[in-house]
Amino acid sequence: MAKLQQEIKDIALIGNRRTCALVSKDGNICWYSPRRFDKPAILASLLDLENGGYFKFGDEKVAFKDRSYEGDSAILTSTYQGPGGLITLTDWMPMDSQISGICRLISRAPFEIEMQIQLKDNYGLQFFDIQASEKQATYHGDQKIFLTCSHKIVIDGDHITWRIPADEVGWAVIADDQIGNIDYTLLMSSLESTRKEWRKVQDRITYNGPYEEIVRSSLRAIRLLTYSENGGIIAAATTSLPEILGGDRNYDYRYVWLRDSAMIVSALTRAGSDGVEERKFLTFLCDAKQINNQKNLVPFYALDKTIAKKETHLNLSGYRNSQPVRIGNNAKDQLQLDANANVLLAAKLIYNRFEEQDHWETVRDIAEFLVENWEKPDHGIWEEDIKQQFTSSKVISAIGLQYIADHADTEEQAKRWLKASKDIKNFVQQNCLTKEGAYAVYPGSEHVDITAALFPVWGFTDVDSKEMLQTVALLDRDYKDGDLYRRRLELTDSSEEGVFLAASLWMAQYFILKGDLKRCERIFEAVNRFSTDLGFLPEEGDMKTSELLGNIPQTFVHASFVGAIIDYKEAIEKVRE
Repeated sequence: MAKLQQEIKDIALIGNRRTCALVSKDGNICWYSPRRFDKPAILASLLDLENGGYFKFGDEKVAFKDRSYEGDSAILTSTYQGPGGLITLTDWMPMDSQISGICRLISRAPFEIEMQIQLKDNYGLQFFDIQASEKQATYHGDQKIFLTCSHKIVIDGDHITWRIPADEVGWAVIADDQIGNIDYTLLMSSLESTRKEWRKVQDRITYNGPYEEIVRSSLRAIRLLTYSENGGIIAAATTSLPEILGGDRNYDYRYVWLRDSAMIVSALTRAGSDGVEERKFLTFLCDAKQINNQKNLVPFYALDKTIAKKETHLNLSGYRNSQPVRIGNNAKDQLQLDANANVLLAAKLIYNRFEEQDHWETVRDIAEFLVENWEKPDHGIWEEDIKQQFTSSKVISAIGLQYIADHADTEEQAKRWLKASKDIKNFVQQNCLTKEGAYAVYPGSEHVDITAALFPVWGFTDVDSKEMLQTVALLDRDYKDGDLYRRRLELTDSSEEGVFLAASLWMAQYFILKGDLKRCERIFEAVNRFSTDLGFLPEEGDMKTSELLGNIPQTFVHASFVGAIIDYKEAIEKVRE
Protein backbone atom coordinates (compact mmCIF):
# COMPACT_ATOMS: atom_id res chain seq x y z
CA MET A 1 0.00 0.00 0.00
CA ALA A 2 1.33 3.44 -0.93
CA LYS A 3 2.15 6.03 1.72
CA LEU A 4 -1.14 7.48 2.96
CA GLN A 5 -0.52 9.66 6.00
CA GLN A 6 -0.94 13.21 4.88
CA GLU A 7 0.65 16.49 5.83
CA ILE A 8 -1.66 19.00 7.48
CA LYS A 9 -1.15 21.43 4.60
CA ASP A 10 -2.71 18.95 2.13
CA ILE A 11 -5.99 18.55 4.00
CA ALA A 12 -9.38 19.66 2.69
CA LEU A 13 -12.75 19.30 4.40
CA ILE A 14 -16.14 18.16 3.29
CA GLY A 15 -19.03 18.17 5.73
CA ASN A 16 -22.77 18.31 6.37
CA ARG A 17 -22.68 20.55 9.48
CA ARG A 18 -23.07 17.52 11.71
CA THR A 19 -19.70 15.96 11.05
CA CYS A 20 -16.94 16.15 8.46
CA ALA A 21 -14.33 14.18 6.56
CA LEU A 22 -10.76 15.15 5.68
CA VAL A 23 -9.64 14.64 2.09
CA SER A 24 -6.02 14.86 0.98
CA LYS A 25 -4.73 16.12 -2.35
CA ASP A 26 -4.20 12.56 -3.58
CA GLY A 27 -7.89 11.84 -3.01
CA ASN A 28 -7.46 9.77 0.13
CA ILE A 29 -10.02 10.31 2.89
CA CYS A 30 -7.79 10.18 5.95
CA TRP A 31 -10.29 11.11 8.71
CA TYR A 32 -14.00 10.54 9.15
CA SER A 33 -16.23 10.29 12.24
CA PRO A 34 -19.75 9.23 11.26
CA ARG A 35 -22.85 10.99 12.61
CA ARG A 36 -21.12 13.65 14.74
CA PHE A 37 -17.79 15.47 14.87
CA ASP A 38 -16.80 14.02 18.24
CA LYS A 39 -17.80 10.40 17.59
CA PRO A 40 -15.16 7.65 17.05
CA ALA A 41 -13.52 7.78 13.61
CA ILE A 42 -13.77 4.92 11.13
CA LEU A 43 -11.12 6.47 8.85
CA ALA A 44 -8.07 7.63 10.82
CA SER A 45 -4.91 7.18 8.72
CA LEU A 46 -4.14 10.81 9.57
CA LEU A 47 -3.23 9.56 13.06
CA ASP A 48 -1.94 6.10 12.21
CA LEU A 49 -0.60 5.30 8.78
CA GLU A 50 -0.76 1.53 9.15
CA ASN A 51 -3.81 0.97 11.33
CA GLY A 52 -6.11 3.94 10.97
CA GLY A 53 -8.24 2.97 7.98
CA TYR A 54 -8.33 4.73 4.62
CA PHE A 55 -10.38 5.45 1.49
CA LYS A 56 -7.96 5.56 -1.42
CA PHE A 57 -8.54 7.04 -4.87
CA GLY A 58 -6.52 5.91 -7.90
CA ASP A 59 -2.91 4.76 -7.97
CA GLU A 60 0.56 6.04 -8.90
CA LYS A 61 -0.46 6.72 -12.51
CA VAL A 62 -2.90 9.43 -11.35
CA ALA A 63 -1.32 12.79 -10.38
CA PHE A 64 -3.03 15.66 -8.55
CA LYS A 65 -3.59 18.78 -10.68
CA ASP A 66 -5.88 21.15 -8.75
CA ARG A 67 -9.01 21.35 -6.60
CA SER A 68 -11.66 23.84 -5.56
CA TYR A 69 -15.02 24.20 -3.87
CA GLU A 70 -18.24 25.00 -5.69
CA GLY A 71 -18.77 28.64 -4.74
CA ASP A 72 -19.06 29.03 -0.97
CA SER A 73 -20.25 25.45 -0.46
CA ALA A 74 -18.29 22.46 0.88
CA ILE A 75 -18.69 20.46 -2.34
CA LEU A 76 -15.11 19.67 -3.36
CA THR A 77 -13.97 18.91 -6.91
CA SER A 78 -10.42 17.67 -7.47
CA THR A 79 -8.81 17.21 -10.89
CA TYR A 80 -6.15 14.62 -11.67
CA GLN A 81 -3.93 13.94 -14.68
CA GLY A 82 -3.80 10.35 -15.85
CA PRO A 83 -2.59 8.53 -18.94
CA GLY A 84 -4.20 10.21 -21.90
CA GLY A 85 -6.43 12.68 -20.10
CA LEU A 86 -7.99 14.25 -17.00
CA ILE A 87 -10.35 12.87 -14.39
CA THR A 88 -12.40 14.68 -11.75
CA LEU A 89 -13.35 13.49 -8.28
CA THR A 90 -16.30 15.24 -6.60
CA ASP A 91 -16.68 14.72 -2.85
CA TRP A 92 -19.56 15.93 -0.72
CA MET A 93 -21.57 15.06 2.37
CA PRO A 94 -25.30 15.36 1.70
CA MET A 95 -27.28 17.92 3.68
CA ASP A 96 -30.64 16.31 2.98
CA SER A 97 -32.52 13.34 4.40
CA GLN A 98 -31.83 11.03 1.45
CA ILE A 99 -28.26 10.02 2.34
CA SER A 100 -26.31 10.50 5.57
CA GLY A 101 -22.61 10.03 4.93
CA ILE A 102 -20.01 10.60 2.20
CA CYS A 103 -20.58 10.63 -1.57
CA ARG A 104 -17.78 10.32 -4.12
CA LEU A 105 -18.37 10.81 -7.85
CA ILE A 106 -15.68 9.90 -10.42
CA SER A 107 -15.97 11.30 -13.94
CA ARG A 108 -15.38 9.37 -17.15
CA ALA A 109 -11.71 8.95 -17.96
CA PRO A 110 -9.70 7.35 -20.78
CA PHE A 111 -8.15 4.92 -18.28
CA GLU A 112 -9.21 2.54 -15.55
CA ILE A 113 -9.45 3.85 -11.96
CA GLU A 114 -8.98 1.71 -8.88
CA MET A 115 -10.70 2.52 -5.59
CA GLN A 116 -9.79 0.89 -2.29
CA ILE A 117 -11.22 1.21 1.19
CA GLN A 118 -10.51 -0.12 4.66
CA LEU A 119 -12.91 0.93 7.40
CA LYS A 120 -11.93 0.27 11.01
CA ASP A 121 -14.07 0.96 14.03
CA ASN A 122 -13.19 3.04 17.11
CA TYR A 123 -10.36 5.13 15.64
CA GLY A 124 -8.82 2.13 13.86
CA LEU A 125 -8.54 -0.02 16.98
CA GLN A 126 -11.28 -2.53 16.13
CA PHE A 127 -12.17 -4.53 13.03
CA PHE A 128 -15.65 -4.59 11.57
CA ASP A 129 -17.46 -7.75 10.60
CA ILE A 130 -18.29 -7.39 6.91
CA GLN A 131 -21.23 -8.80 4.99
CA ALA A 132 -21.08 -8.16 1.26
CA SER A 133 -22.98 -8.61 -1.98
CA GLU A 134 -21.95 -7.69 -5.51
CA LYS A 135 -21.79 -3.91 -5.07
CA GLN A 136 -22.57 -3.43 -1.39
CA ALA A 137 -20.99 -4.11 1.99
CA THR A 138 -22.40 -3.76 5.49
CA TYR A 139 -19.97 -3.17 8.36
CA HIS A 140 -21.02 -4.44 11.79
CA GLY A 141 -19.26 -3.13 14.91
CA ASP A 142 -19.92 -0.62 17.67
CA GLN A 143 -21.56 1.30 14.86
CA LYS A 144 -23.12 0.08 11.63
CA ILE A 145 -21.86 1.43 8.29
CA PHE A 146 -23.06 0.79 4.73
CA LEU A 147 -20.90 0.96 1.59
CA THR A 148 -22.48 1.06 -1.88
CA CYS A 149 -20.40 1.25 -5.08
CA SER A 150 -21.13 1.74 -8.75
CA HIS A 151 -19.10 -1.33 -9.72
CA LYS A 152 -18.47 -4.83 -8.44
CA ILE A 153 -16.44 -4.99 -5.23
CA VAL A 154 -13.71 -7.48 -4.32
CA ILE A 155 -13.08 -8.27 -0.65
CA ASP A 156 -9.67 -9.24 0.69
CA GLY A 157 -9.91 -9.49 4.49
CA ASP A 158 -11.01 -6.02 5.61
CA HIS A 159 -9.85 -4.35 2.37
CA ILE A 160 -12.40 -3.74 -0.38
CA THR A 161 -11.36 -2.87 -3.94
CA TRP A 162 -13.34 -2.00 -7.05
CA ARG A 163 -12.34 -0.80 -10.51
CA ILE A 164 -14.03 1.74 -12.73
CA PRO A 165 -13.38 0.86 -16.40
CA ALA A 166 -12.22 3.50 -18.87
CA ASP A 167 -14.98 5.78 -20.19
CA GLU A 168 -17.39 4.91 -17.37
CA VAL A 169 -18.69 7.09 -14.54
CA GLY A 170 -18.08 5.70 -11.06
CA TRP A 171 -19.29 6.52 -7.58
CA ALA A 172 -19.31 5.31 -3.99
CA VAL A 173 -21.33 6.10 -0.88
CA ILE A 174 -20.44 5.50 2.77
CA ALA A 175 -23.69 5.79 4.72
CA ASP A 176 -24.35 5.62 8.45
CA ASP A 177 -28.01 4.70 7.87
CA GLN A 178 -29.34 1.92 5.69
CA ILE A 179 -30.74 3.24 2.45
CA GLY A 180 -32.75 1.51 -0.26
CA ASN A 181 -31.40 1.36 -3.76
CA ILE A 182 -28.71 3.94 -4.38
CA ASP A 183 -28.13 4.79 -8.03
CA TYR A 184 -26.71 7.61 -10.12
CA THR A 185 -30.06 9.43 -10.22
CA LEU A 186 -30.35 9.48 -6.44
CA LEU A 187 -26.75 10.63 -6.17
CA MET A 188 -27.35 13.58 -8.53
CA SER A 189 -30.51 14.50 -6.65
CA SER A 190 -28.53 14.52 -3.39
CA LEU A 191 -25.82 16.69 -4.94
CA GLU A 192 -28.34 19.27 -6.15
CA SER A 193 -30.19 19.43 -2.83
CA THR A 194 -26.86 19.84 -1.03
CA ARG A 195 -26.03 22.79 -3.29
CA LYS A 196 -29.33 24.40 -2.34
CA GLU A 197 -28.75 23.86 1.38
CA TRP A 198 -25.28 25.43 1.24
CA ARG A 199 -26.73 28.45 -0.56
CA LYS A 200 -29.19 28.91 2.32
CA VAL A 201 -26.38 28.78 4.86
CA GLN A 202 -24.09 31.16 3.00
CA ASP A 203 -26.91 33.69 2.52
CA ARG A 204 -26.93 34.30 6.29
CA ILE A 205 -23.88 36.52 5.94
CA THR A 206 -22.32 38.33 3.00
CA TYR A 207 -19.02 40.18 3.19
CA ASN A 208 -17.73 42.66 0.62
CA GLY A 209 -14.43 44.42 1.12
CA PRO A 210 -10.68 43.89 1.42
CA TYR A 211 -9.34 40.34 1.75
CA GLU A 212 -12.60 38.94 0.46
CA GLU A 213 -11.22 35.49 -0.34
CA ILE A 214 -9.76 35.10 3.15
CA VAL A 215 -13.08 36.04 4.74
CA ARG A 216 -14.98 33.66 2.48
CA SER A 217 -12.62 30.81 3.34
CA SER A 218 -12.85 31.60 7.04
CA LEU A 219 -16.63 31.69 6.94
CA ARG A 220 -16.63 28.32 5.17
CA ALA A 221 -14.41 26.85 7.89
CA ILE A 222 -16.67 28.16 10.64
CA ARG A 223 -19.83 26.96 8.88
CA LEU A 224 -18.31 23.52 8.33
CA LEU A 225 -17.53 23.16 12.03
CA THR A 226 -20.89 24.40 13.28
CA TYR A 227 -23.19 21.64 14.48
CA SER A 228 -26.43 22.62 12.76
CA GLU A 229 -28.71 20.79 15.19
CA ASN A 230 -27.91 23.10 18.10
CA GLY A 231 -25.43 25.76 16.93
CA GLY A 232 -22.41 24.37 18.81
CA ILE A 233 -19.16 25.47 17.12
CA ILE A 234 -16.24 23.13 17.69
CA ALA A 235 -12.70 24.45 18.04
CA ALA A 236 -11.32 22.21 15.27
CA ALA A 237 -12.20 19.15 13.22
CA THR A 238 -9.33 17.05 14.51
CA THR A 239 -7.70 15.62 17.60
CA SER A 240 -4.03 15.19 18.48
CA LEU A 241 -2.40 17.10 15.63
CA PRO A 242 0.73 18.34 17.41
CA GLU A 243 1.62 21.85 18.48
CA ILE A 244 5.23 20.63 18.64
CA LEU A 245 6.03 18.07 15.94
CA GLY A 246 7.02 14.78 17.55
CA GLY A 247 6.07 16.14 20.97
CA ASP A 248 3.23 15.52 23.40
CA ARG A 249 1.26 18.79 23.14
CA ASN A 250 -1.53 17.05 21.23
CA TYR A 251 -5.12 17.72 22.28
CA ASP A 252 -8.69 16.88 21.34
CA TYR A 253 -10.35 20.06 20.04
CA ARG A 254 -13.67 18.59 18.87
CA TYR A 255 -15.60 20.41 21.60
CA VAL A 256 -17.52 23.65 22.02
CA TRP A 257 -15.31 26.08 23.97
CA LEU A 258 -17.03 29.06 25.59
CA ARG A 259 -14.11 31.33 24.77
CA ASP A 260 -13.64 30.26 21.17
CA SER A 261 -17.34 30.20 20.36
CA ALA A 262 -17.91 33.60 21.96
CA MET A 263 -15.11 35.13 19.88
CA ILE A 264 -16.48 33.44 16.76
CA VAL A 265 -20.06 34.67 17.17
CA SER A 266 -18.72 38.14 18.03
CA ALA A 267 -16.83 38.18 14.73
CA LEU A 268 -19.88 36.92 12.82
CA THR A 269 -22.10 39.55 14.42
CA ARG A 270 -19.68 42.32 13.50
CA ALA A 271 -19.43 40.96 9.95
CA GLY A 272 -23.18 41.39 9.42
CA SER A 273 -24.67 37.97 10.12
CA ASP A 274 -28.43 37.60 10.31
CA GLY A 275 -28.11 36.34 13.89
CA VAL A 276 -29.25 32.73 13.47
CA GLU A 277 -25.95 31.15 14.55
CA GLU A 278 -25.32 33.73 17.27
CA ARG A 279 -28.62 33.13 19.00
CA LYS A 280 -28.11 29.39 18.78
CA PHE A 281 -24.83 29.88 20.66
CA LEU A 282 -26.62 31.46 23.62
CA THR A 283 -29.28 28.74 23.48
CA PHE A 284 -26.55 26.08 23.52
CA LEU A 285 -25.03 27.55 26.70
CA CYS A 286 -28.40 27.89 28.41
CA ASP A 287 -29.35 24.30 27.56
CA ALA A 288 -25.95 22.95 28.67
CA LYS A 289 -26.30 24.70 32.01
CA GLN A 290 -29.75 23.17 32.54
CA ILE A 291 -28.95 19.68 31.22
CA ASN A 292 -25.99 19.35 33.56
CA ASN A 293 -27.82 21.01 36.48
CA GLN A 294 -24.98 23.51 36.86
CA LYS A 295 -24.78 26.75 38.70
CA ASN A 296 -21.76 27.76 36.62
CA LEU A 297 -20.64 26.87 33.12
CA VAL A 298 -17.51 24.77 32.49
CA PRO A 299 -14.95 25.88 29.87
CA PHE A 300 -16.33 23.62 27.12
CA TYR A 301 -18.97 21.01 26.32
CA ALA A 302 -19.51 18.04 24.04
CA LEU A 303 -21.81 18.61 21.08
CA ASP A 304 -24.72 16.96 22.88
CA LYS A 305 -24.32 19.68 25.55
CA THR A 306 -23.02 17.26 28.16
CA ILE A 307 -19.74 17.79 30.01
CA ALA A 308 -16.84 16.49 27.93
CA LYS A 309 -15.31 13.15 28.83
CA LYS A 310 -12.06 12.79 30.73
CA GLU A 311 -8.99 12.44 28.53
CA THR A 312 -7.91 8.95 27.48
CA HIS A 313 -5.07 7.84 25.18
CA LEU A 314 -5.41 5.69 22.07
CA ASN A 315 -2.87 3.10 20.99
CA LEU A 316 -2.12 4.84 17.69
CA SER A 317 1.23 5.97 16.32
CA GLY A 318 0.07 9.58 15.99
CA TYR A 319 0.59 12.21 13.32
CA ARG A 320 4.23 11.76 12.30
CA ASN A 321 4.84 9.87 15.55
CA SER A 322 3.54 12.66 17.80
CA GLN A 323 2.10 11.02 20.90
CA PRO A 324 -0.05 10.57 22.84
CA VAL A 325 -3.17 10.42 20.71
CA ARG A 326 -5.91 11.79 22.92
CA ILE A 327 -9.68 11.76 23.04
CA GLY A 328 -11.44 13.78 25.69
CA ASN A 329 -9.88 16.80 27.37
CA ASN A 330 -8.95 17.26 31.03
CA ALA A 331 -9.19 21.05 30.84
CA LYS A 332 -12.95 20.61 31.23
CA ASP A 333 -12.59 21.00 35.01
CA GLN A 334 -10.47 24.15 34.96
CA LEU A 335 -11.52 27.57 36.17
CA GLN A 336 -11.14 29.88 33.17
CA LEU A 337 -12.45 33.32 34.00
CA ASP A 338 -11.76 34.65 30.51
CA ALA A 339 -14.02 31.98 28.96
CA ASN A 340 -16.96 33.27 31.00
CA ALA A 341 -16.10 36.90 30.35
CA ASN A 342 -15.91 36.35 26.58
CA VAL A 343 -19.52 35.17 26.69
CA LEU A 344 -20.50 38.53 28.20
CA LEU A 345 -18.76 40.39 25.36
CA ALA A 346 -20.52 38.23 22.77
CA ALA A 347 -23.90 38.64 24.49
CA LYS A 348 -23.43 42.42 24.57
CA LEU A 349 -22.80 42.50 20.81
CA ILE A 350 -25.76 40.22 20.09
CA TYR A 351 -28.12 42.19 22.33
CA ASN A 352 -27.09 45.52 20.83
CA ARG A 353 -27.33 44.26 17.26
CA PHE A 354 -30.65 42.42 17.47
CA GLU A 355 -32.27 44.37 20.33
CA GLU A 356 -33.41 41.26 22.20
CA GLN A 357 -31.93 39.80 25.39
CA ASP A 358 -32.08 36.09 24.62
CA HIS A 359 -31.27 33.79 27.54
CA TRP A 360 -30.62 36.71 29.86
CA GLU A 361 -30.82 34.53 32.95
CA THR A 362 -27.76 32.51 31.84
CA VAL A 363 -25.83 35.65 30.88
CA ARG A 364 -26.77 37.30 34.19
CA ASP A 365 -25.54 34.24 36.10
CA ILE A 366 -22.19 34.47 34.31
CA ALA A 367 -21.86 38.10 35.38
CA GLU A 368 -22.67 37.20 38.98
CA PHE A 369 -20.16 34.35 38.85
CA LEU A 370 -17.42 36.76 37.79
CA VAL A 371 -18.32 39.22 40.53
CA GLU A 372 -18.00 36.45 43.09
CA ASN A 373 -14.90 34.75 41.67
CA TRP A 374 -12.70 37.28 39.88
CA GLU A 375 -10.21 37.36 42.77
CA LYS A 376 -9.44 33.66 42.40
CA PRO A 377 -6.44 32.38 40.45
CA ASP A 378 -7.43 30.52 37.28
CA HIS A 379 -5.82 28.49 34.51
CA GLY A 380 -5.91 31.33 32.00
CA ILE A 381 -6.46 31.40 28.29
CA TRP A 382 -3.72 28.86 27.49
CA GLU A 383 -5.26 26.23 29.79
CA GLU A 384 -2.00 25.10 31.34
CA ASP A 385 -2.02 22.87 34.41
CA ILE A 386 -1.17 25.77 36.69
CA LYS A 387 -3.23 28.41 38.50
CA GLN A 388 -2.21 32.06 38.63
CA GLN A 389 -3.76 35.51 38.85
CA PHE A 390 -3.49 35.81 35.09
CA THR A 391 -3.71 39.44 34.00
CA SER A 392 -5.64 38.71 30.82
CA SER A 393 -8.33 36.89 32.81
CA LYS A 394 -8.72 39.91 35.09
CA VAL A 395 -8.80 42.40 32.24
CA ILE A 396 -11.51 40.71 30.20
CA SER A 397 -13.55 40.05 33.37
CA ALA A 398 -13.48 43.77 34.11
CA ILE A 399 -14.49 44.68 30.57
CA GLY A 400 -17.18 42.01 30.36
CA LEU A 401 -18.82 43.24 33.55
CA GLN A 402 -18.55 46.85 32.44
CA TYR A 403 -20.21 46.20 29.08
CA ILE A 404 -22.99 43.89 30.26
CA ALA A 405 -23.97 46.29 33.08
CA ASP A 406 -25.91 48.26 30.45
CA HIS A 407 -28.40 45.38 30.40
CA ALA A 408 -28.68 44.83 34.17
CA ASP A 409 -32.12 44.20 35.65
CA THR A 410 -31.83 46.91 38.27
CA GLU A 411 -29.70 49.92 39.06
CA GLU A 412 -28.39 48.12 42.13
CA GLN A 413 -27.29 45.15 40.04
CA ALA A 414 -25.56 47.42 37.53
CA LYS A 415 -23.75 49.24 40.33
CA ARG A 416 -22.52 45.92 41.78
CA TRP A 417 -21.17 44.78 38.43
CA LEU A 418 -19.54 48.14 37.74
CA LYS A 419 -17.98 48.21 41.20
CA ALA A 420 -16.46 44.77 40.60
CA SER A 421 -15.20 45.98 37.22
CA LYS A 422 -13.56 48.99 38.86
CA ASP A 423 -12.02 46.83 41.60
CA ILE A 424 -10.53 44.50 38.98
CA LYS A 425 -9.06 47.42 37.04
CA ASN A 426 -7.48 48.75 40.22
CA PHE A 427 -6.07 45.30 40.97
CA VAL A 428 -4.47 45.13 37.53
CA GLN A 429 -2.98 48.61 37.76
CA GLN A 430 -1.58 48.01 41.23
CA ASN A 431 -0.36 44.43 40.86
CA CYS A 432 -0.01 43.37 37.23
CA LEU A 433 2.87 45.43 35.89
CA THR A 434 6.47 44.32 35.40
CA LYS A 435 9.40 46.33 36.75
CA GLU A 436 9.71 47.77 33.23
CA GLY A 437 6.12 49.00 33.37
CA ALA A 438 4.57 46.46 30.97
CA TYR A 439 1.50 44.32 31.59
CA ALA A 440 2.83 41.19 33.30
CA VAL A 441 1.48 37.70 32.60
CA TYR A 442 0.47 37.69 36.30
CA PRO A 443 1.53 39.61 39.43
CA GLY A 444 5.21 39.07 40.15
CA SER A 445 6.06 37.85 36.63
CA GLU A 446 8.55 39.81 34.56
CA HIS A 447 7.22 38.29 31.35
CA VAL A 448 4.55 39.53 28.97
CA ASP A 449 2.01 37.62 26.89
CA ILE A 450 0.45 38.26 23.50
CA THR A 451 -3.04 38.39 25.05
CA ALA A 452 -2.19 41.95 26.11
CA ALA A 453 -2.60 42.98 22.46
CA LEU A 454 -6.35 42.75 23.06
CA PHE A 455 -6.40 45.12 26.04
CA PRO A 456 -6.89 48.26 23.90
CA VAL A 457 -9.14 46.33 21.49
CA TRP A 458 -11.41 45.57 24.43
CA GLY A 459 -11.19 49.18 25.59
CA PHE A 460 -9.26 48.46 28.78
CA THR A 461 -6.42 50.86 27.99
CA ASP A 462 -5.38 53.33 25.31
CA VAL A 463 -3.40 51.99 22.39
CA ASP A 464 -0.62 54.49 23.20
CA SER A 465 -0.64 54.17 26.98
CA LYS A 466 2.84 53.82 28.44
CA GLU A 467 1.97 50.34 29.70
CA MET A 468 0.83 49.19 26.25
CA LEU A 469 3.81 50.69 24.45
CA GLN A 470 6.19 48.95 26.85
CA THR A 471 4.28 45.67 26.53
CA VAL A 472 4.43 45.76 22.74
CA ALA A 473 8.14 46.60 22.87
CA LEU A 474 8.77 43.49 24.97
CA LEU A 475 6.55 41.33 22.77
CA ASP A 476 8.55 42.49 19.75
CA ARG A 477 11.81 41.78 21.56
CA ASP A 478 11.03 38.39 23.11
CA TYR A 479 8.14 36.77 21.22
CA LYS A 480 8.22 38.07 17.66
CA ASP A 481 9.32 35.72 14.87
CA GLY A 482 9.32 37.42 11.50
CA ASP A 483 6.02 39.29 11.39
CA LEU A 484 4.23 36.86 13.71
CA TYR A 485 4.24 36.10 17.44
CA ARG A 486 4.54 33.26 19.90
CA ARG A 487 2.63 33.13 23.16
CA ARG A 488 4.04 32.92 26.68
CA LEU A 489 3.67 29.52 28.37
CA GLU A 490 4.54 28.79 31.99
CA LEU A 491 5.13 25.04 31.83
CA THR A 492 6.51 24.74 28.30
CA ASP A 493 9.19 26.68 26.47
CA SER A 494 7.06 28.36 23.81
CA SER A 495 10.12 28.79 21.58
CA GLU A 496 9.78 25.05 20.90
CA GLU A 497 6.36 25.54 19.32
CA GLY A 498 5.34 27.66 16.37
CA VAL A 499 3.94 31.14 16.10
CA PHE A 500 0.37 31.36 17.41
CA LEU A 501 -1.80 32.52 14.53
CA ALA A 502 -4.86 33.82 16.39
CA ALA A 503 -2.70 35.85 18.76
CA SER A 504 -0.68 37.25 15.86
CA LEU A 505 -3.98 38.50 14.43
CA TRP A 506 -4.72 40.19 17.75
CA MET A 507 -1.49 42.12 17.21
CA ALA A 508 -2.82 43.07 13.79
CA GLN A 509 -5.87 44.54 15.52
CA TYR A 510 -3.58 46.46 17.85
CA PHE A 511 -1.70 47.97 14.91
CA ILE A 512 -4.99 48.89 13.20
CA LEU A 513 -5.99 50.86 16.31
CA LYS A 514 -2.58 52.46 16.30
CA GLY A 515 -3.01 53.47 12.65
CA ASP A 516 -0.13 51.32 11.40
CA LEU A 517 -1.99 49.58 8.58
CA LYS A 518 1.20 48.54 6.79
CA ARG A 519 2.31 46.45 9.73
CA CYS A 520 -1.17 44.97 10.01
CA GLU A 521 -1.01 44.01 6.33
CA ARG A 522 2.33 42.28 6.86
CA ILE A 523 0.77 40.19 9.64
CA PHE A 524 -2.17 39.28 7.39
CA GLU A 525 0.22 38.16 4.65
CA ALA A 526 2.40 36.20 7.07
CA VAL A 527 -0.59 34.38 8.61
CA ASN A 528 -1.98 33.57 5.20
CA ARG A 529 1.28 31.80 4.28
CA PHE A 530 0.17 29.07 6.71
CA SER A 531 -3.15 28.67 4.93
CA THR A 532 -3.84 25.53 2.92
CA ASP A 533 -4.57 25.86 -0.79
CA LEU A 534 -8.28 25.99 0.14
CA GLY A 535 -7.92 28.61 2.86
CA PHE A 536 -7.91 26.50 6.04
CA LEU A 537 -5.72 27.65 8.92
CA PRO A 538 -4.20 25.59 11.73
CA GLU A 539 -3.46 26.71 15.27
CA GLU A 540 0.24 27.43 14.74
CA GLY A 541 2.98 27.58 12.14
CA ASP A 542 6.72 26.92 12.09
CA MET A 543 8.45 29.99 10.66
CA LYS A 544 11.61 28.04 9.75
CA THR A 545 10.06 25.07 7.97
CA SER A 546 6.65 26.52 7.01
CA GLU A 547 5.14 23.45 8.70
CA LEU A 548 1.49 23.75 9.75
CA LEU A 549 1.05 22.78 13.41
CA GLY A 550 -1.90 21.91 15.61
CA ASN A 551 -5.48 20.96 14.93
CA ILE A 552 -7.16 22.21 11.77
CA PRO A 553 -9.20 24.14 10.76
CA GLN A 554 -8.91 26.22 13.91
CA THR A 555 -12.15 28.20 14.13
CA PHE A 556 -10.54 30.43 16.78
CA VAL A 557 -7.96 31.51 14.17
CA HIS A 558 -10.50 32.00 11.40
CA ALA A 559 -12.69 34.13 13.68
CA SER A 560 -9.67 36.22 14.67
CA PHE A 561 -8.89 36.76 10.99
CA VAL A 562 -12.46 37.85 10.25
CA GLY A 563 -12.48 40.20 13.26
CA ALA A 564 -9.17 41.77 12.30
CA ILE A 565 -10.25 42.23 8.68
CA ILE A 566 -13.50 43.91 9.78
CA ASP A 567 -11.40 46.35 11.86
CA TYR A 568 -9.08 46.87 8.88
CA LYS A 569 -12.01 47.56 6.56
CA GLU A 570 -13.43 50.14 8.98
CA ALA A 571 -10.02 51.80 9.29
CA ILE A 572 -9.64 51.99 5.50
CA GLU A 573 -13.09 53.52 5.16
CA LYS A 574 -12.25 56.17 7.78
CA VAL A 575 -9.10 57.10 5.89
CA ARG A 576 -11.14 57.55 2.71
CA GLU A 577 -13.72 59.83 4.38
